Amino acid sequence: ERLVDLEHVLDHQQGSKLLNRAHGFSLIELVVGVVILGILMAIGLPSFNEWLRNARVRGAADAVQNGLLLARAEAVRRNTLVGFYLVSTTDNSCARSSTGPHWIVGMDAPDNRCASTPSDDTAPRIIQLRSMGEGSATTALTAGQHSFVFNGLGRLTAAPASGGTITLSSSDGLSCRTDSPPGPVRCLRVVVSLGGQVRMCDPSLPSGNTQAC
Repeated sequence: ERLVDLEHVLDHQQGSKLLNRAHGFSLIELVVGVVILGILMAIGLPSFNEWLRNARVRGAADAVQNGLLLARAEAVRRNTLVGFYLVSTTDNSCARSSTGPHWIVGMDAPDNRCASTPSDDTAPRIIQLRSMGEGSATTALTAGQHSFVFNGLGRLTAAPASGGTITLSSSDGLSCRTDSPPGPVRCLRVVVSLGGQVRMCDPSLPSGNTQAC
C-alpha cells in the first residue's frame, strides 16, 4: 500500500510540473526573451535600413530603364520621334530638368503640359507619365541631359551628353559607395548610347564585371 501511495504522489508531482509548464513562460523567461529580441533588432535594423534604401534606388533605376526602353520601342513601332523627358513636376508648371525627378514618354516636348491626358493626337501626345513618388520618393536623379529622343530606327537623334548617363542615388544625404569617403548607398547608373542601347550598371563594381559601368 505504501508503494502504491508513493507512486500516486510521484504521479501527482509530475502532473503538477506538466500543468505548470502548460501555463506558459515565467516572468524571468519573458524578460530574457524581450532583451534578446531587442538586441537582435538593434543589430539588424541598420542592415535592414541599408537594404531598403538600396532596394529603392534599384527600383527607381529599373523604372528609368523601362521608361527609356518604352520610348525607344514606341519610336520604332510608330516610325516617328519619341522622347524620354525628365521633368520637374507632373502638373502644367513643369519644365524639362536634368535632375527630374519625374519623367514623361511622349512625341512632343511636354513643357507646361505635363498634366495633359495621354493622347496620340493632342500635344504633347503623352504615352506614359511616371512620378518619382511612386515607390521611389527617397531617390535622387541626376542626368547629363533632360531629353533622350529616339528616331524610327531606335537611335538617339543627337549624341548624348556626358555619355548619356542617368545616376540614381539616395535623397537622404548619404554618400554613394564610390564617393570619398565611401558611403553606404549603392548608387546605380542607366546609360544610353547613341545607337539606342539602354543598360543599367553599378559604378562601384570593378572593371571586367559585366554589371560594372
